Amino acid sequence: MTLRRGYTRGIFAAVALLALASGASGCGRTVSGSAYPAGSGTGDTVNTNFDKLLRECEVVTSEDIAKAVGADSFVQPSFYGAVCMWDLQGAPGGDAMVTLNWYEIGALNNEKANNDRLGYITNNITVEGRRALETRRPNDPDSCGVSAGAADQGVIGFWVNYHPGSSHPDPCGAAKKLVELTLNLAR
Repeated sequence: MTLRRGYTRGIFAAVALLALASGASGCGRTVSGSAYPAGSGTGDTVNTNFDKLLRECEVVTSEDIAKAVGADSFVQPSFYGAVCMWDLQGAPGGDAMVTLNWYEIGALNNEKANNDRLGYITNNITVEGRRALETRRPNDPDSCGVSAGAADQGVIGFWVNYHPGSSHPDPCGAAKKLVELTLNLAR
């Protein structure tokens, strides 16, 4: 037997051993049951419909977002997903951006701890009678975030980012107003 032939047999043996091990661990085995089309569930009358998936992004109207930030013109949703974002034209000092985050399972104490780890400046404030956090990044007077406990559970927050270095109102005031609107609407 040549060295090459022994090497090839060794490779085949290793692959066979690997296939046997993965089969023993449950990979590649067939299970009983039937596949269902997407959205049909398990035969129940459950109908998976995603038409309200991003409903959180509509908790405050575009008009109210523009008003809170001081924009006199266009509000354009720029991202809907784990967070909701809007670009605003005509805001004081130029364009601005607003971001909504909504953590269904969250706590203000966790938000505070994360802000501390990031080196952000966090102050306790009250919004609609609830404890809230006002958060600023060091050396960034153009942005601010306000977070509060959501009406039922979790945490909601808005960040307002004005054009850097521009003349604009306090971004914390706009972020606080958006959180107020959210909590007021959730009653």
